Amino acid sequence: MIFFTTLAGAAQGLMLALVGIDLAATIGLIATVPHAYFQLAGAGVVLLLCVVALAAATFHLGHPLRAWRAAAMWRTSWLSREVMVLPAFMVCVVGWAWSHADGYITVGWGLSCAALALLLYVCTGMIYAAVRAIAQWATPMTPINFILLGLSSGLLMCTALAALLEPALVAGLVVATLIVLFVAAVARALTMRRNLTLVPKTTTQSAIGVRHPRIVQTSQGMSAGSFGTREFFHGATPGALWGVRWSAALLGAIVPLAVLALEGGALSALTAVLLCVVQMLGLWAERWSFFAEGQHPQNLYHQMR
Repeated sequence: MIFFTTLAGAAQGLMLALVGIDLAATIGLIATVPHAYFQLAGAGVVLLLCVVALAAATFHLGHPLRAWRAAAMWRTSWLSREVMVLPAFMVCVVGWAWSHADGYITVGWGLSCAALALLLYVCTGMIYAAVRAIAQWATPMTPINFILLGLSSGLLMCTALAALLEPALVAGLVVATLIVLFVAAVARALTMRRNLTLVPKTTTQSAIGVRHPRIVQTSQGMSAGSFGTREFFHGATPGALWGVRWSAALLGAIVPLAVLALEGGALSALTAVLLCVVQMLGLWAERWSFFAEGQHPQNLYHQMR
């Protein structure tokens, strides 16, 4: 899920950036009308990211051959809705690319791609925000962070693509990326601060029915792992958790922000591509941290090795 959410999120963000460039060129906000090969290359990257993300997601399934059943509960399940929206998004990207291959911009295809990209962000985020038992996820900030972080990575990829194929677009894309990435970093930092200061409703005392003010757990009471320890507990030490959080902040936000601010419109293609790699590493760390922040009540028992 770490790879799926970050790679698919970047694909959606890249598509939103490409559609935004189309609309800006159509209404005259930018003087440069991108060549068709720029948009076709962007669509190719979007589809490649989606395919790799889907491949990564299959490793999360106990029975991959039954994956088609995930769409059966679309009336009540955000996961089912995500499963239905993603292929629709990919089909729209193909249609949008086809229109550019024919040499014209179809606003309808672009708006459809943008709407499905945003809807897919919401579906993915709400899979976790709808889990009321985990207070760290059950907040509107979860889908908002998915949108902002995905859009920032997509914009950075679009900037790298422009540096390779459409240098005239780089300056504007750098500004847009700086703004969105800064807002995304602030939003994620505020969310993390909220999560770290939450008072859990379930405590060790309430779990075992003993009201003594000081109860110290020294062992999880078992000599081997279980489904609970494998699926609901990360097993990392507090120091390791902070290391991941700082890595996410440094690689996912601080370094890209600093380099983009220093380079500006003179950003080279090589630097932009390297920044995409660095930021993606940071986003993987951020997403691992997001999942690790989720405090499952059963972890009160498994928190000690």
